[in-house]
Amino acid sequence: MKNFKKNLLGAGIVMALLSSCGAPKQSSEALTLSGLKPSNFETLVDSVKPVKLYTLKNAAGMEVCVTNFGGRIVSVMVPDKNGEMKDVVLGFDNIKDYQTVPSDFGASIGRYANRINQGQITIDDEVIQLPQNNFGHCLHGGPTGWQYQIYEANQINETTIVLTIKSPDGDNNFPGNVTADVTYTLTEDNAIDIAYKATTDKKTVINMTNHSYFNLNGDPTTSITNHVLYVNADGYTPVDNTYMTTGEIAPVAGTPMDFTTAKEVGVDINNFDFEQVKFGNGFDHNWVLNTKGDDKQLAVKMVSPVTGITLEVYTDEPGIQVYSGNFLDGTAKGKHGIVYNQRTGICLETQIYPDSPNKQWEECNAYLAPGETYTSHCIYKFGVEK
Repeated sequence: MKNFKKNLLGAGIVMALLSSCGAPKQSSEALTLSGLKPSNFETLVDSVKPVKLYTLKNAAGMEVCVTNFGGRIVSVMVPDKNGEMKDVVLGFDNIKDYQTVPSDFGASIGRYANRINQGQITIDDEVIQLPQNNFGHCLHGGPTGWQYQIYEANQINETTIVLTIKSPDGDNNFPGNVTADVTYTLTEDNAIDIAYKATTDKKTVINMTNHSYFNLNGDPTTSITNHVLYVNADGYTPVDNTYMTTGEIAPVAGTPMDFTTAKEVGVDINNFDFEQVKFGNGFDHNWVLNTKGDDKQLAVKMVSPVTGITLEVYTDEPGIQVYSGNFLDGTAKGKHGIVYNQRTGICLETQIYPDSPNKQWEECNAYLAPGETYTSHCIYKFGVEK
């Protein structure tokens, strides 16, 4: 009996050694509600800048995942009309794709969202040439805008994270050392409250926004053309065939740009007989909001007839860019290996009007001087219609 016990003990030691040394280990890492693996977002940029995935949760069960690479919203889990949780934004499930596949998915855009004509601004009679990365214009801060840079992250609590970027003088040739904060707060009523703040030591221009691609169907294999959209705007800023604003404000009435009565996004999206839709290859325009800077008034509402998920937008900005994902072309493979085809996401970017530094729009202050503080506010509030 003693020898039998010794043999069993020896076998147990051998099995333990095999388990610890040779057998494959099963990962015990907890996934996010959206199915993301946090370790897939951990890296060092320039050997010193840590990148991670951060998770916000509220008592209602909503989850928002954020990476400090580009200040990006990676996933947003909200309940549909049946109480099932759906991920309603596009993105990648690892940091490598964010670094190597050109995209603005979920990004905190800066220094200057949207386009600046020919990449030129004038400050105190000095003409400054910025990068020209889109039809001769400067788009979203240039080719290495803040969506490709690392924010410092400070998660305050389970529902709030502050992302800070320190942009040096000459960053993409923009003047001034700028420090900017983006604060994401997940509220108890299922809203993502985004507060922007920035200061500078030299006069500059700034216009920050969020570039999340929403798909309220919760299924990016489907198009957003079935989404029912309301935009509280009687006017919009027309563009030329390079997507540059002409300087005028045109009425939406009687045109495909009229969303003052809610309608499906797809109703007029291919109406290329209307020049502005042709120029935009769909919708890629700035709407002039009737809310006049009042972030208590509804600016935009969008609903998926499939899931019943609703998205309301509130902002203190005068405009909002509605971009219907016209240039998604199937080359980007997103979360869970899903290919992002044309119009599988729609962006709602709160902003001052495009090219405001070069246009005479009194409601749009594009400039920030030393001693001043830039602020901007956007709320994405989710709900359900049954």
